[in-house]
Amino acid sequence: MDAIKQNSLAWDKKVESEAVYTKAVSREVIEKSKAGEWEITVTTGKTVPRSWFPQSLAGLKVLCLASGGGQQGPVLAAAGADVTVVDISKKQLEQDEFVAKRDGLTLSTLQCSMTDLSPFNDEEFDMIIHPVANVFVEDILQVWKEASRVLKDKGTLISGFTNPILFIFDDEEDMKGNLVVKNKIPTSSLDNLTDEEKEAYMNYGNTIEFGHTLEDQIQGQIEAGLVIAGLYEDDFGGRRPLDEYIKCFVATKAVKLKL
Repeated sequence: MDAIKQNSLAWDKKVESEAVYTKAVSREVIEKSKAGEWEITVTTGKTVPRSWFPQSLAGLKVLCLASGGGQQGPVLAAAGADVTVVDISKKQLEQDEFVAKRDGLTLSTLQCSMTDLSPFNDEEFDMIIHPVANVFVEDILQVWKEASRVLKDKGTLISGFTNPILFIFDDEEDMKGNLVVKNKIPTSSLDNLTDEEKEAYMNYGNTIEFGHTLEDQIQGQIEAGLVIAGLYEDDFGGRRPLDEYIKCFVATKAVKLKL
């Protein structure tokens, strides 16, 4: 199983079908961002506090990690940052390139996995923006290690990720409004499937998702040399039954400190 290849193709397919997380920001959003009225999300709906950013983004080297889709990257570029967007999906990166061309922005794109940032030097970036995406890789500890490596001393990593409680429930029943516990954590989309079912699942073009422990999500950052300096939660905006009981997304601000 090559989850990276599968998810790359699946996200290309999502762009073609205009899924919500593949829709680029509008020209109006970019114009406001150029005027200093900007905001981004790394979860579903709640915006990242402006206090998590420096007062000015001018010249700030920002890596938008697994962040294609023409959303965070173009907004930050319009606000003055020197932006590089990394994603495994070529078509997601094309969304960023489309916005840059449409609105006269300068940003760079690179197709690669969030687990392997070897094209970048140590301590190359002042800030990393990492929206909910590590659900698509099996080894998130490697994501944190690579992020820490390319981040400058006292640089900031802003990450969104999924509370693993979301993954313990049967997804099909959840969409019907029924909360039925089915899975253990850690888990993946392919657990509990026969070989034939796995083949059909992948041939259909589905993403392979991994439910990680909170320990790997939070302590994993700490072990990579990052200090958690902020946290908030978010939900599906009332679109899923769990919203009534718990928020299923977490965002953290972490700072790299050399000890």
